Amino acid sequence: MSFVVYGASGYTGDLVTREAVARGHRPTIAGRRREPLDTLGRELGLPVSVTPLDQADALDRLLQTHDAVIHCAGPFSGTSRAMADACIRSKTHYLDITGEIAVFEQLARRDAEAKEAGVTLLPGVGFDVIPTDCLAAHLSGRLPGATHLRLAFQAHGGMSRGTALTTIQGIGRGGAIRRDGVIVPVPVAWKASEVDFGSGPRSVVTIPWGDVSTAFHSTGIGNIEVSIAMPPSRIRALRRSRPFQTILRWAPILTLLQWVVRRRMSGPSAAQRAAGGVAVWGEVRDGKGHCVRARLHGPEGYSFTAFGAVRAVERVQQGAGLGFLTPSQLCGPDFVLEIPGVIREDLPTGAA
Repeated sequence: MSFVVYGASGYTGDLVTREAVARGHRPTIAGRRREPLDTLGRELGLPVSVTPLDQADALDRLLQTHDAVIHCAGPFSGTSRAMADACIRSKTHYLDITGEIAVFEQLARRDAEAKEAGVTLLPGVGFDVIPTDCLAAHLSGRLPGATHLRLAFQAHGGMSRGTALTTIQGIGRGGAIRRDGVIVPVPVAWKASEVDFGSGPRSVVTIPWGDVSTAFHSTGIGNIEVSIAMPPSRIRALRRSRPFQTILRWAPILTLLQWVVRRRMSGPSAAQRAAGGVAVWGEVRDGKGHCVRARLHGPEGYSFTAFGAVRAVERVQQGAGLGFLTPSQLCGPDFVLEIPGVIREDLPTGAA
């Protein structure tokens, strides 16, 4: 197989690269900074390409000699368009690990363009959004005709620098849900509730997670909410911050926060990843009062992303589909069960 891991010197890109090598691949590692790429390339015996995203000709030359790219250099709101443009020009399959709603929607609008070029556009091949997307598709299959989908997750293990920078970019924008097929904005910490991930009720609150976009494409369900486990005290604090959302979008504040993240954050250690884990809960309802629920447990989020991204590029290179696709559309709802350590549990059905 011939593929590129772009952004391989970043925290998640490094994990993806190592997982690829562990599975017998020799990807080209690429990005814009030579020193960390050369260090990783020497360690793993991999070819290296220093190719900034704003150099279109050089990016085209790199991709023309490969079948696919796993794009790991976020925030993807600022990097995905250039990479997707180059993939379509060079007829190279595009995968990324984004969880950003706007990026999913932008790539979905390029479906026909990608199909004409013979290219797969497969964003979200990590913890964002493989487990939630596959669980949504599984639930939809259990209750055809469902009209409402709720997803919730909890994750233990810490956050990388790149994830923190992407989160900062979203500060002040509030939340998002899908209502009657349309993505609509809602206030930050819009709806709180409780779900059981397997160890008793936990408080959760809505966030603008990627499935607000992708689950609609995967299932056709028009009403979607996604929540994250959070202590009630933090939910109350988020709600109290609503009057200050405009200030949090102010460029000097964002720049300061980004500076702090770059100085102080790296990512979870190997020990933290080994001790961490994720849990996902889902529920679908229809207009007749039927309700179906399921949940799954799996490895820590960044380990999940490394496993998922490599297995997804293997599927793409087998010719599984063209155009814009979600992980469950390309690989089926049981794809998540291929990730080491994932267990899925169907819960008793009942009334909504």
